[in-house]
Amino acid sequence: MSDRFKGVMRLFVGTMLLCVTSLSSYAADPVVRVGVLKFGTVNWELKSMVHNGLDKANGFTLEIVPFAGGDATRIALMGGEVDVIVSDWLWVSRQRSEGQTFAFVPYSSSVGSIMVPENSEMKTLGDLVGKKIGVAGGPLDKSWLLLQGMASQDHKIDLSADNEPVFGAPPLLAEKARDGELDAVLNYWHYCARLEADGFRRLISAEDAANALGASGPVSAIGYVFDEQWAASNPAAAFIKASRATKEILRTSDDEWQRLADSGAIKDGPAALKVLRDRFREGIPARSHAEEVADAGVIYGLLSKLGGKKLVGNATTMAPGTYWDALPIGTE
Repeated sequence: MSDRFKGVMRLFVGTMLLCVTSLSSYAADPVVRVGVLKFGTVNWELKSMVHNGLDKANGFTLEIVPFAGGDATRIALMGGEVDVIVSDWLWVSRQRSEGQTFAFVPYSSSVGSIMVPENSEMKTLGDLVGKKIGVAGGPLDKSWLLLQGMASQDHKIDLSADNEPVFGAPPLLAEKARDGELDAVLNYWHYCARLEADGFRRLISAEDAANALGASGPVSAIGYVFDEQWAASNPAAAFIKASRATKEILRTSDDEWQRLADSGAIKDGPAALKVLRDRFREGIPARSHAEEVADAGVIYGLLSKLGGKKLVGNATTMAPGTYWDALPIGTE
């Protein structure tokens, strides 16, 4: 056998070993498909996770799957098209009470607030009587129900009957508020942050209402949701670990927020970017699993009374296992 032939064979064998090694590495790096709203704020965290290599560092590859609406993400999860979505624990509890095995891990406690112009004379919920208030999310929106409960308890008024609620899409209501067509607006947290940057102020938040009605601290409004059966044999814990490491970057690094803006992931100007950053940071969950579960149970009881079966179905208490409790030590 000639030296030249031996050299060619060594090269061939080396190349094949490299291919096998590469394929083995790829096979050991499972994909986690996360379904999110195409322009939702969760994209900020996920894009930061990928940019900083925190998916790879935790042994998986993140795939961001965009959808047009929240219902579409839930349908995709139930159909197995994605592994993880972002939703609320109320939906998870209802699904579990109907036999599903979805579970919830807190993502953010940022919630909606009632916003009014900076120079508005309104100071409390009681001042909303007779006013025109925009409400995002519809009559069964959780923030709206909690604020109605607080208004009834603290001010003896019925917000749905004693003023003029206008239901609509969040961006439309924000524009109507800026144009002066509404006296106040209850909107999602990021729209509230943008209004704040435009000179509005928070009259009261849904978190204030929840605390007034019995909660002891901030409860995560939304979280990552997945099937616990999928989690048993897939990198769910690794994904949550990567999420929390990403949040730490977003909590501490102003440069990362600027990078997201420069990349086009956040399209707001400097003033709004600062408020969005600060409000996002305020919503990063910091409570224990037990505290979250206890207060979510309190709020569930309130919402079951305020929203009835249309909101929660037949279950009057939060379903056991709604909050995923299988996180390994060191990831909670």
